[in-house]
This record gives sequence, C-alpha cells and structure tokens, in this order.
Amino acid sequence: MTLLFNEYHEIASIAARYAPGDGAFQTEIESLGISRRSTPSAPCHSSYRPCFAMVIQGAKSLQLGTDTINYGAGDYLLTSLDLPVAWRVVEASPEVPHLCITLAISPEKLLDLLGRVDLPRPVEPASGQRGMVVNIATPELMDAAVRLLRLLDNPNDIAAMAPLVEQEILYRILTGPAGGQLINIAVADNHGHRIARAIAWLRENFARPLRIEDLAEHVNMSVSSFHHHFKTITAMTPVQYQKQLRLHEARRLMLIERLDVGTAGHRVGYQSPSQFSREYSRLYGLSPLRDVEGMRAPIAAE
Repeated sequence: MTLLFNEYHEIASIAARYAPGDGAFQTEIESLGISRRSTPSAPCHSSYRPCFAMVIQGAKSLQLGTDTINYGAGDYLLTSLDLPVAWRVVEASPEVPHLCITLAISPEKLLDLLGRVDLPRPVEPASGQRGMVVNIATPELMDAAVRLLRLLDNPNDIAAMAPLVEQEILYRILTGPAGGQLINIAVADNHGHRIARAIAWLRENFARPLRIEDLAEHVNMSVSSFHHHFKTITAMTPVQYQKQLRLHEARRLMLIERLDVGTAGHRVGYQSPSQFSREYSRLYGLSPLRDVEGMRAPIAAE
C-alpha cells in the first residue's frame, strides 16, 4: 500500500506528526481533528455531526441506514446533519496508516457565510439525496486543507488565520458538487431544514414515546411528506433513527456509567427488557451483557 498522489505527502506528514499513535486527536485548532489507524478495524457505532472529513491515506467504509459509503485517499465525506452510523477502517498498515482530517461545520459560521456570499439557492433535493455524501477533493480544497494544517506548526498564527482558512474550506464545499445539499439543510423553509429540526428534536427527546404525527406537525410537514423526506435524507425511518439513538446511549450508559442492562434499557425508553436485548443484539451483534463485557476486558487489562 502506497500513497496515491505526491501532493498528499506534505499533508500526510503534518497529520502524522499531530496524530502520533492510533486514535482520534484534537488539535490546537478548535474545530480540527486528526484520526489515525495502523490496522483495519472492526465496525464502530457512533454519531457523525456536521463536518468535512478528508482521507489522506487508507480507506474507510460507513454504514448509514441501508447505504454503504466507501471513501479513500483524496475523497472527502460531507455530513450535513446529525446521523448515526457504523464505520470501519478498511485499508491501513503500520507503514502507511489510515489518516483522516475532520473539520466540524458550525451552523452559525455557515449561515454567516451564506449571508455574505451570493450563492444560488438550489431546488429541493432530488429523490435519493442523502445527508452524507462523498466527493473527490479539488486542488483548491486540498490546498486550503494543507494551509490549515500548516498552522499547527505556527500556533501564534492560529487565532488570526485559522478562521479565514476554515471559511475558505466551507466556501469551496458550498461551491462544489455537494454545496446544494448543505445549503438545503441550512436554509429555512425547505424540506432539508425541516428534517434537520426533526432530528434535533429526536436527539433531545429520544427516550420519549415517538408519535410521527406530532413530530411531523412540529416541523410543519404532512405525515407522508415527512416520512418520505426523512428517509431520503437519512436512509432510515424516524423510528429506526430513534432506535439507534437509544441503543447508542444505552451502550454508553453501560460502558461509561456502568449501569446494568435493565436500568440502561429503561433509561433510554425501553419498557420491555426482552425487546431491548433483542434490538441491541440485532444492531451490535451481541447481547448487551456480552458486548459490554467484551469492551471492558481490554480496559481492565491495561
């Protein structure tokens, strides 16, 4: 496995220095993170927030609802709203580790830029357009990403220069092939923005019983339109989305707060312990108890 393009050497070199081992590293630039893996990984379940994530080396695969998304060196993943996913690194080695830079997208900065730059407003998303897409990084986008990482070697410049380069990256995304999707999520009075509001409600209230009619009314949509556009953007139904939020939180409660299985399931909204165990096993491949015990074992051995 080798680097695909010579122009990635500099950004790979900088990224490797600020991610000295496997894992995710926060940099001195608040919105910028770097992840590194030296071997392929098993599937990991988590939620992706709005962000720009560019692979520098290696390759990664994501499962979003019914979709499988693959991307590798030179590709960037644009996530335009909060989405639960299962991801895994599929190409990595100690010699050429998987390296990825992630830039969080601030809704406030996005709206500020849209208010100052005259960009055409797109029509509503076509059927099948997701809230998570992959595109090839343009030379202009790659150049801006390199300049952002160079600031890590000049920390005194970060406060003045990082916001400008971040704005440039956001502008390059907005004027690229996925820009319309990001605009549709950000701008009020269209379906993408309404679905984003519904997702925000679900994240705050995932343990409560879900009535689709009430949620559709909350975002000013008919039930049929809400169902259609929610699944178009997220690749899952609202009930499936809520279920993943619940199970992710239950897993965190058992692993981090060390709650027992029954308490964790009840805390996230399950009234039936058997239903909780059944749905947990379907998502994670193991019963709650076996899954958590397996994750705790490496921690206890350290």
